[in-house]
Amino acid sequence: MSRPNDLSFRRWLDPITERVLAGGAVTPEEARVMLDAEGPDTFDLFAAANRVRAAFQGADIHLCSIVNAKSGSCSEDCGFCSQSAHFDTSIPEYGFLDKEEVLEHAEASLARGSQALGIVAAWRGLRKGKQLDVVLERIRDLASVEGIRADASLGLIEDPDIPGLLKEAGLVTYNHNLETSRRHFPEVCGTHDYDARVTTLQLLKGAGLRTCSGGIFGMGEERDDRVDLAFELKALDVDVVPMNFLNPMEGTPLADQTPLGPMECLKTIAMFRFVLPTKELMVAGGREVNLRDLQPLMFVAGASATMAGHYLTSTGRSTRDDWQMIRDLEMDYRPEGAPRPPG
Repeated sequence: MSRPNDLSFRRWLDPITERVLAGGAVTPEEARVMLDAEGPDTFDLFAAANRVRAAFQGADIHLCSIVNAKSGSCSEDCGFCSQSAHFDTSIPEYGFLDKEEVLEHAEASLARGSQALGIVAAWRGLRKGKQLDVVLERIRDLASVEGIRADASLGLIEDPDIPGLLKEAGLVTYNHNLETSRRHFPEVCGTHDYDARVTTLQLLKGAGLRTCSGGIFGMGEERDDRVDLAFELKALDVDVVPMNFLNPMEGTPLADQTPLGPMECLKTIAMFRFVLPTKELMVAGGREVNLRDLQPLMFVAGASATMAGHYLTSTGRSTRDDWQMIRDLEMDYRPEGAPRPPG
């Protein structure tokens, strides 16, 4: 469905916005039209998405942090990832962090105002045995830190017993991104299929864990793929949706991919807000490279969270700058026990 020629973009969008604010939903066709907005229409789209965010998320911003708990030598061939053993990226390689290192990262996350720390490991996934025993111990260590939520991103899960063990250890949220649409996924990864990722999220959800899943945009996908991903995540009823924008890493198959422009990123955020009005939208990796000076507009376009500190194999921007950005927008943060950062 395209927008009728006799309607301006704003006149077309206003009733859709009111429908969503009243608890209704957008269609895939309507979401696709949003991505075609140009010129002044884009700012009408951002303003409408901002109303939806304010209605369902308020004026507060969540922060979370991650720690690369195990780096390099991953068996999977995800084309965006510098930690894959299939590519020559020259990143540091090390084994799983010990207790003291995890606790140090937890304290650092608290100091920057993050409400959660995600333990991330570069490998195919979790299986019962020594590997899982170590993971469960580190989750217990993290969960013991007052004021910080224990989250993790540890790859595929095939054993239905494992999500329950993670929850018993104190895990609250598990991240496993779908990355892109089902159609485009084979262009990105060949060592496992899309259904393996979907199954992982279903097992986690069934065990009562919060699920965090999103994607990376700018990997050569079409706009239709972004819409398809948004609706796939809606069907899975995930709780948090990280929106990453490709920061091409040297040595990976996507190293020469041209980053998306800031306005394309912002339109994608706004479309996701309309499709997923009640969910946490977290802008994460690549925002500095793709959004550049327009980073504050990610919240105006509908985002309700962002990642503070460094990413897995690339650096983030100053937490002090992030907090100044949030203050300048007259927004605040949701501490949930975390101290307010100074300044």
